[in-house]
Amino acid sequence: MLDIIIEARHAEISPGFGVKRILPCQLRRMVGPFIFMDHGGPLNLPVGHVSGLDVLPHPHIGLSTVSYLFSGNVTHRDSLGVEQVIKPGEVNWMTAGKGIVHSERFEDPAMLAGGELEMIQTWVALPEKDEENEPSFMNYKPEQLPVFTDTGVWMRLIAGDAYGLKSSVDTHSPLFYVHVVLDKEARFGLPHGHSERGVYIVNGSVEVNGVTYKAGQLMVFTKGVDPLIIAKEQSTLMMLGGEHLGDRFIWWNFVSSRRERIDQAKEDWKQGRIDLPPMDNEEFVPLPSDKSKPAGGPPPNPLS
Repeated sequence: MLDIIIEARHAEISPGFGVKRILPCQLRRMVGPFIFMDHGGPLNLPVGHVSGLDVLPHPHIGLSTVSYLFSGNVTHRDSLGVEQVIKPGEVNWMTAGKGIVHSERFEDPAMLAGGELEMIQTWVALPEKDEENEPSFMNYKPEQLPVFTDTGVWMRLIAGDAYGLKSSVDTHSPLFYVHVVLDKEARFGLPHGHSERGVYIVNGSVEVNGVTYKAGQLMVFTKGVDPLIIAKEQSTLMMLGGEHLGDRFIWWNFVSSRRERIDQAKEDWKQGRIDLPPMDNEEFVPLPSDKSKPAGGPPPNPLS
C-alpha cells in the first residue's frame, strides 16, 4: 500500500531560517511532477530578527515554484518586474522556464513585530517541451481556489484536479495539490485518476491501515491503492502528485531534463548573464561551490 515513507530533514534556506526538507531525497526524487518540497515554520521570532530570514535574489530554470502560506506574509520580487506580497491561502505560481530570478523578503509590519510565519514551497518540474518557455508569474487569491467541506473535513484545491474539482491555477502537466484540514476521527481518501500520490503531514497525526504516522512525514502510495486516512487528532495535510514526467537533473535551484542545460545555467549565473529583479538588485546569492554533479543526490543548499 505504502511505497515509501519520507522523513523530513533539516535544511537552511537563509542564515537562521531552518526548514523541513521533504523532497528530493535519495530514495525518492519526485512524486508526479513535484521535485522539491520545503516546510518552513511555524516560526515566532523576536522583533528585529525577521529580516535575517530574507532569501536574496537567486535564479531558477526548468520549473515552477509554488508558494503557499498558512500564516505570515512574504514579499516576492522577480526579474520580470513583479512585486507581490503573498498572504495566507494565496498561491504564488512562478514559472521559471528558460530563466528567472526572484527574492523573498519579510517586510510586513506584523511580521517585523514578531508575527508567526509558516509556509510550504514546492517545485513542479516542467515537461521537456516547456522547459525553455518564457518565464511568468501569477498570484491567485483564496476565492479563486475551490473549497470543499464535509463533516470534520475542510479542503482547498490549490492546483490541478481532484475529487471532481478543478483549480483555475495554470499548470503545464496533469497534477493535483490539495490543502486538507481534518478534525479528530475524520476520514478521508486519496484522489483517483493520478498515477503518483503523496500525503505530507503538516501537523497532527493520522492512521493508515492500522499504523499511525506523524507530522513531518510524507507518505507515498503505490499506484492503484485506495487507502483510508483517519485523523488521530486535528491534522493538516498537503496532498500532491500527478503524472511522472521522466527523470530530471537537479542542482541548486536548477532543474532540467538535460545535464548540459544545468551546466549552462551555472555559468550564466556566475558570469552575471541573468538579470536581477529591477526592484531588488543590490545583492544576490552567489553560485555555490560546485562539488557535485547534477545527477548526484539532493542539491547543495537549494534556495526557494
